Amino acid sequence: MTDVRIRDLGELTGPLLAFGGVYSNWQALVALRQRAREAGWVPAQIICTGDTVAYCARPEECVQSLREWGVHSIAGNVEIQLGEGQADCACDFVDGGRCDTFSRQWYPYAQGQLSEGALEWMRGLPEFLRFEYGGKRVLVLHGSYHYTSEFIFASTDWSGKARNFDDGDADLIIAGHCGLPFAEEKDGRTWLNPGVIGMPANDGSPRVWYLELDLREGEVVYQHRALEYDFQQAGAEMLERGLPRAYAETLRTGLWDNCEILPSSETARQGQVLAF
Repeated sequence: MTDVRIRDLGELTGPLLAFGGVYSNWQALVALRQRAREAGWVPAQIICTGDTVAYCARPEECVQSLREWGVHSIAGNVEIQLGEGQADCACDFVDGGRCDTFSRQWYPYAQGQLSEGALEWMRGLPEFLRFEYGGKRVLVLHGSYHYTSEFIFASTDWSGKARNFDDGDADLIIAGHCGLPFAEEKDGRTWLNPGVIGMPANDGSPRVWYLELDLREGEVVYQHRALEYDFQQAGAEMLERGLPRAYAETLRTGLWDNCEILPSSETARQGQVLAF
């Protein structure tokens, strides 16, 4: 039986660009589109891992830009929740914690900004993409194959990742949600997280991250890439619209307000500038 949540793209060839977590950051999305245009990337080569909307000031503009761009995209937990008219983002934050408190500000703001057309687009997104690439079975997901809001990090035990490969029938997974870029290879399988473009990677730099993939002599190769954008303007718009000041500061400092969702390994690396 065909799983309607999965969109099969068939076989893809040539270079690919993967990104996620736009988080309503209009300035970052504009910068990524400009880089893609300058590099000659076309929409059929570009993949978004979801969470178009979240913390920043321009949810409607980001949705409409992504729709118009026509790239391959899946639904993150935020698209699912907003599309269904739910009351929160379903990230299972600690009740009363910093993330929970802030989500009670940005989520209703996003709900109030989005048009019915934007919500309709969200409801039409698949939860997974599947394709063949360089002889690999590739699965694009948001959190995990089993739970859209599951946080999987570089430090997450491989056995947990392995269940996703097994149950998702994949050799290579491109994931989102956790907000931090990383790559891990084991037993002939590869887990790739491009990072997000809507918030920095908690490394003390305002840069954000995406991923490029290509085929070299029939083998899949990949490289995380940093993206610079007008974070000052993005933060100013957040403050103008009454969104959390702490998140606006994160755009400037590159440091997350808190590490509530992070395992100890990732928490210990806060402020260490990323290099791939």
